[in-house]
Amino acid sequence: MHLHKYKAHTLPVYVMAVLLFGTKTYVMYRFVFSIHMDNVLQEFILFINPFVSAFLLFGLSVWIKNPSKKQAYIRYTALIGSFIIYGNLVFYRSFTDFLTIPQLFQMSNANDLGGSVLSLVKVYDVLFFIDVVLIWRLCSRQVSTFLTPYQRGRKMFVLSVSLMLLSLNFLLAEMERPQLFTRAFDRAYLVKNIGLFNYHIYDLVVQSKTKTQRVFADGNELPEIKTYMDQHIHLDQPSELTGIAKGKNIIFIWAESLQSFVINNDVKGQEVTPFLNELTRDEDTFYFENFYHQTEQGKTSDSEFLVANSLYPLSSGAVFFTHAQNDFYAIPEQIKDIDYTSAVFHANNKSFWNRDQMYERLGYDHFYDQEAFAINEADKIGWGLNDESFFKQSIPYLDELEKPFYAKFITLTNHFPFELDEEDRSIEPYDSKSSTLNNYFPTVRYMDEAIETFFNELQSAGLYEDSIILIMGDHYGISANHHKAMGQYLNQETLTPYDHIQLQRVPFFIHIPGYGKGEIVEDIAGQIDVKPTLLHLLDINTTDDMYFGNDLFQKEHKGFIALRNGDFVSEDYVYASQSCYKRQTGELLTKDGTTPFTEDEAVDPCADLYDQVKRELNYSDQIIYGDLFRFHDFGTQR
Repeated sequence: MHLHKYKAHTLPVYVMAVLLFGTKTYVMYRFVFSIHMDNVLQEFILFINPFVSAFLLFGLSVWIKNPSKKQAYIRYTALIGSFIIYGNLVFYRSFTDFLTIPQLFQMSNANDLGGSVLSLVKVYDVLFFIDVVLIWRLCSRQVSTFLTPYQRGRKMFVLSVSLMLLSLNFLLAEMERPQLFTRAFDRAYLVKNIGLFNYHIYDLVVQSKTKTQRVFADGNELPEIKTYMDQHIHLDQPSELTGIAKGKNIIFIWAESLQSFVINNDVKGQEVTPFLNELTRDEDTFYFENFYHQTEQGKTSDSEFLVANSLYPLSSGAVFFTHAQNDFYAIPEQIKDIDYTSAVFHANNKSFWNRDQMYERLGYDHFYDQEAFAINEADKIGWGLNDESFFKQSIPYLDELEKPFYAKFITLTNHFPFELDEEDRSIEPYDSKSSTLNNYFPTVRYMDEAIETFFNELQSAGLYEDSIILIMGDHYGISANHHKAMGQYLNQETLTPYDHIQLQRVPFFIHIPGYGKGEIVEDIAGQIDVKPTLLHLLDINTTDDMYFGNDLFQKEHKGFIALRNGDFVSEDYVYASQSCYKRQTGELLTKDGTTPFTEDEAVDPCADLYDQVKRELNYSDQIIYGDLFRFHDFGTQR
């Protein structure tokens, strides 16, 4: 008892708060967030950085003279800090990623998330706030410790120790990962090395810096970017299919959360996507089996941005929110010159992802949002109107559009958390420990059946023969948080970074009624390639255009598909999580049979492409952050 009193009286409350809050944060890092550790130094850095951040935050209390304000500061620092961690946790459960400043400005979307957010909140989450309760009680019990003001020398000592610990943390982080702060796209690496709170401060600085880029941009950056495009990308030789879509309606289906692993696959002996499977073998269809989504935090909106502009999304936030006032030269605007009408069909709130503003900026003529559809209780599934009713109700609007038209349909049923009533299921859920993966298969099957029905409706309405139909998975549906269950489904004990990249493949179909020469295309492709492919199918000259994709029907390509986090896929290699793999076999390339290459080693066969990928992503960022298209003359096309 005497020892207990001694500790209580000699250990400052802010130090006890550091120990409690730091321990909680470390436990969250190590056992709740899936932060991968490669070596002992990483383990040590991850262990110390929660306490470094906590000491800096709570240590500032020694400079507060008023006892009640000092007490309040410690209490609310613990509470607010815990909510910051918890907000990241909820976000991480869905996206396996950490929040960014632009993401916080997208919280207007939360009004429409409904059950998706609730499904990410667990009953046991209250345990994450136990340290907050203890800190509040300590502040109440140790009131006397707040009455004695700290001497200036002690204040300076606490501040000095805080800064020394922070410097040590940063030094170790730089030793473990040189040029760490130039790799802002890798948020997991930043959190692992400098901690969640320092990461958020760093993110704030980066975002503030990017906001100034538009102010100081003058267009002088464009010639270098245009030269790069002319050398590596703009290979405008006509292909056999150039102009085949001229005068045809273009119907583009955004298949929500559809990944390629379900195509020509089954669950419990039943086909997951029987109609899409049939399309892969259809003589009028091109199916790209190695087609990758390239989205980041903007998910569906990122895929829309990629397709419309053939520019990369941002590494944090969504362009639809952060740069909706930029000048773009997107597909809807370009096809006006050949007298096409454009429209989007999406039975959701028009402001979700800021679509109402961004669609106008991209040049769409019509947007049929949830107000255009009759949504009754019988037709509701998950996020809103079920896909079957959505397509059926869209046909009259589609028939009324001035022809030829470009119409985009964004489905809803196959959306996280993949809810589907038993009576709507055509196949049973899977039986892993992941309810997300289990429920994914029935909703995918529902969407597959709805797309088949839509094809039939188009034929009945007389729209099918004069249209070309594209179907694309917009982004992944099953995140890395469910790798264990996914491994079970794929009959693999563990999933490597190579396997994770392969799971980023999404289906892409181009269906041309009456063509008769369709095939399964094995070449690597991505969402960045859709714009030039589609424009050339429409026989639109792109000489003065600026984009980073290739026409998928041309023989020459730049040779890689870049993912937004810096990973990439080439014809021969896959670069993932700083390791280089053979694409065809998944074999990890090593120096001595045990040590993976890193991107800094010249002998790494991925090294040269890694530099080009970084360069291309950087050029795209320059265009967006600087709003550079306002300085570019798009010639007679505009």
